[in-house]
Amino acid sequence: MTPDGALDPEALSAHVAGVMATEGLDGLLLNGHAGEGVFMSRDEQVQVVRTARQTAPDARILAAVSAESTVQAGDDAQAALAAGADAIMVFAPFSWALGADPRAIIAHHRGIAEAAAGPVYLFQGSVGSFRLAYAPEVLRELLQIESVAGIKEGSWETRAYEVTRRIAREVRPDVAVMASGDEHLYACFCIGSDGSAVSLAAVLPGLIVALDRAVRAGDHPRALAIHAALFDFARLVYAAPGHMAAARLKACLAELGRIPRDTCRAPTPPVHPEERAALMAALRPCLELQP
Repeated sequence: MTPDGALDPEALSAHVAGVMATEGLDGLLLNGHAGEGVFMSRDEQVQVVRTARQTAPDARILAAVSAESTVQAGDDAQAALAAGADAIMVFAPFSWALGADPRAIIAHHRGIAEAAAGPVYLFQGSVGSFRLAYAPEVLRELLQIESVAGIKEGSWETRAYEVTRRIAREVRPDVAVMASGDEHLYACFCIGSDGSAVSLAAVLPGLIVALDRAVRAGDHPRALAIHAALFDFARLVYAAPGHMAAARLKACLAELGRIPRDTCRAPTPPVHPEERAALMAALRPCLELQP
């Protein structure tokens, strides 16, 4: 973003090009929590998708929708697909942290799917995200929606990850279950994953790909070394308060010279210098392992 918080399409395009230059990285998740999608208007979200599509014409683009209202989320989904997204990912509205009737959860996803008329990805929230993680019986119902094509599995707990994966394999074996708990990618990759959609790939795309390849090749000493470094870095990026993750990622990208500044939308504050130094100290071992 520019110093006054407006979108900076040129900087975004350069960042997308840099990330997508990584061999083995096939796509982009846009407008998610770490991308500050909840702070952007529909027109701005569309601009992000359009910029990414123009910059990376062959990339798979997954656009997140986060609106509280089903109608608004459906309209956001239509706009993103029209701008060049290949699929939509539905984030649980934050109001559901207070509790949501399962009927509302199912109706929200069905409404968005009908409006989008394209592939839809579910987001399985962290076990620590209050009530934003879907119970097994709700997940089974969501998988009955025909256009569901994948799950960004962010349980951040390997047992919960395996439960989600087993349910998907039973109900909809065609649905891709993508390990997306940054601190636990190694364990989830060992269990099995159909890909990954993690915000750490914005900073360390090569290392995320290297971890996946090491596990697939059975090179567990290499995979464990990568895991140890990623764990220490991820623990700082996603530490409480969790809403600061985007600011922390931007701070690292700015320090590395990959974006011109780490401006975030208000009310997100800047990262303290002491925290920035700690992030960079944890990032260095990751950079040393990255191909």
